Amino acid sequence: MKIRIRNISGHDLPAYETNASAGMDLRAHLVEPVTLAPLERAVVKTGLFIELPIGYEAQVRPRSGLAAKKGITILNAPGTVDADYRGEIGVILVNLSKEPFTIANGERIAQLVIARHERAVWETAEELTETSRGAGGFGSTGVK
Repeated sequence: MKIRIRNISGHDLPAYETNASAGMDLRAHLVEPVTLAPLERAVVKTGLFIELPIGYEAQVRPRSGLAAKKGITILNAPGTVDADYRGEIGVILVNLSKEPFTIANGERIAQLVIARHERAVWETAEELTETSRGAGGFGSTGVK
């Protein structure tokens, strides 16, 4: 699938690292480094603008290594870039560690996954089909 992209970052375009990768790394587009104090958040721009076809979204997801090693994740994960959005892709990063974290220009800060989606049409009903789970939620299926 071809997707139109505008890149003002000076960095390479996002690319799949392996043949089986679902996501492409997004890089920070910064004039100077940004330091996130513990529990601080910031929108970090990428310098990328995309034109998705209708029926697709771009999901902005955390990088597992950054989350596991540094406690840096995406506050609204996954973030959604809609097909009609033409602004710069930004990533809402949050520092969940106890140490300050500095983001440098060009640093890999998130991953982008292109996904097809459906549009729902609501059909009102007085009753729903019964299931063995029923209305149980939030841990009702237990820990195994």
